Order: sequence, then C-alpha cells, then structure tokens
Amino acid sequence: QVQLVESGGGVVQPGRSLQLTCVASPNLDSVHAMGWYRQVPGKAREFVALIREGGERDYFEDVRGRFTISRDNARNTLTLQMDNLKPEDTALYFCHGDWRYWGRGTQVTVSS
Repeated sequence: QVQLVESGGGVVQPGRSLQLTCVASPNLDSVHAMGWYRQVPGKAREFVALIREGGERDYFEDVRGRFTISRDNARNTLTLQMDNLKPEDTALYFCHGDWRYWGRGTQVTVSS
C-alpha cells in the first residue's frame, strides 16, 4: 500500500506560480504512472497531467505550456510546477499513483 500526501497549495494572484508536491510512503518502487487531477465543487475530477514510468508526459490542453510535471524516485516525490496561473486553475488538486493510490488534495486558489 502506498500513501500519498500533497502540499504546496495556497492563494496566489493571476500570473504567479506555485509548486505542488506529492510525497509517497513508503516509496514509489511499485508505482508506474503518476499524475495530477483537480476538482471544483459540483464538477467531476479533471485530468491535469501525467508522467509515465518511461518519463513520457501528457497534459490537459488548458495547462500545456504553463504546468510541468516531474518525478523524483530517489526522493519519492511527484511535483507539479504551475506557472502563469489563471483564475480557472482554482481547484482542489490531487495526486495519484497508477490511478490506484490517491492523496487527499491540496487547495489552489487563484484570485486578484
């Protein structure tokens, strides 16, 4: 069983940046693909980014060019660098491992 804990959310103004971190315990040895989803109240959870075991990355088109996903197996972490944030990026962000393990989320609010 792998436990995931997200951090790094907060309140920022449009155009600013945030970096989300997802820490896995005990480790990521058994996890192949990892990614981020986000959700706003009343809507379905939405795909944001994915990184596969081989390093291939996919992004939701609305974040491509602004968000960067990365993984560090030595530190058991997954990160999401979010630049040029927009109000529509406001959501609760979740990380997952193989769509099997999920964290509880970290809130991102983009507002002037």
